[in-house]
Amino acid sequence: MEKKKSNGIGWRGWMLVIYQFTAMLSYVVFNNYPMNALAGSGLYGGQRTVSTVSSIGIIIGIIAQIFLAGKIGKIKSVKRLSIGMGIVTMVLCFLVMIIPPSSQTLWLVVYFLSSIIILVWATFTIGILIGQWFPRRKGTIMGIVTISFPIGNALLSPFASAAFSTMATTGQPNIFGAFLPFFIVICAGLVIGALFVSDYPEQVGCYRDNDASFSPEMARKMMEEEIENKKTTVWHLANTLKSPDFWLITVPMGLMLMGSVGAMTQTFSIIQVAYGASEAQFGMIMLGNAACAIIGSFVLGLLDTKLGTKTAMIIAFVFMVLSGILGSIQSFGTMVAGMMLLAIFMGASSNFTVSGSVQYWRREDFPTVFGVVNPVANLIQAAAPVVFAMLITSVGGVASKGGVSRMFIFILIAAVVSLIMMFLFKPSRIKEYDDRYRKAAGKPLDDALLGRK
Repeated sequence: MEKKKSNGIGWRGWMLVIYQFTAMLSYVVFNNYPMNALAGSGLYGGQRTVSTVSSIGIIIGIIAQIFLAGKIGKIKSVKRLSIGMGIVTMVLCFLVMIIPPSSQTLWLVVYFLSSIIILVWATFTIGILIGQWFPRRKGTIMGIVTISFPIGNALLSPFASAAFSTMATTGQPNIFGAFLPFFIVICAGLVIGALFVSDYPEQVGCYRDNDASFSPEMARKMMEEEIENKKTTVWHLANTLKSPDFWLITVPMGLMLMGSVGAMTQTFSIIQVAYGASEAQFGMIMLGNAACAIIGSFVLGLLDTKLGTKTAMIIAFVFMVLSGILGSIQSFGTMVAGMMLLAIFMGASSNFTVSGSVQYWRREDFPTVFGVVNPVANLIQAAAPVVFAMLITSVGGVASKGGVSRMFIFILIAAVVSLIMMFLFKPSRIKEYDDRYRKAAGKPLDDALLGRK
């Protein structure tokens, strides 16, 4: 049994953090790197082809999430489901590594399948585990795990160098060798998840939020009641979609994801093609982006825990507005500044689907609500790779400064719309809908919802 630690996570909690961190790293590496480095160099059909395949795969992955959301209360172990999906993901990623560019059609099929499974595994199944382990500190935890996004993006330049290091001597890219270090790390994270992570902390003698202020017997009783109540949640798909505040918080989440994911899948084209930066400059900018994103992800995560998801999201959208304004000015310096500001909310953009679902709904309703919030937000961002590729490229298919400016104007408009929606979002109205649904179902109304910020 773990002893209470002041603001600690606990060693098993850290195992869950590592598991989620490496899973999200797989999403960055095996989904984004092919669009940036490989397709950006003309392999596998080029950037628009690979981006389109990825977008279609993500949409199908979203449909799968919605299906799973309706079954989540009946799934005996989300942990086992996530491990199984992780194994399938690693098999598909290994095939992405070894299929040569000459087998373009086969590679695109495998990449398509991997984009589906990675999305569900990395952003959905493990996200449920995070919410079940850290319901009150979800912002802080997600602020840590989503640091994997900026770290992954920072390593894009070394990946590209490794991938094309053999071109001069063999005439073929070393794609397997470039992916291998990431593959090993992600597999290690999967093993850690399989060995040390459980569905609920109480199953391994731990506590929610690592808070041992109540007895193990009471903690286990609360867990058993929660598991039973999940089977009869009133926040099923239809009721969730009828709540206006579901849309007022989920659409902005999707637009934030769209802005960050769309831009980060096109970094090579933006920085090196459109603005003609050298490889050294590209590497420095990516490192700067990573530093800003790591700080942004962690700080916005802390603000999420301390001030509430709504406030943290509003702060993030202010950075998004500034990014859109500066990036739309067609100069190298303002483009870099726009990218740095974009990076601040990039890491945090994946925090909020988990933290918002945990904070504004009951624990027993979290998995099903998250099962709708996450896919709807991801549906909005699903088109990001292909839309942003079209925005930044000219008629001839080459990225241009004018195209980059169009991209940042799009980000600015999305940020302004999102800010308006966030100011209209009312957590108290969710409570009103919750009371209405529970009264109709004959459930008690006395338990207050977690988080009203």
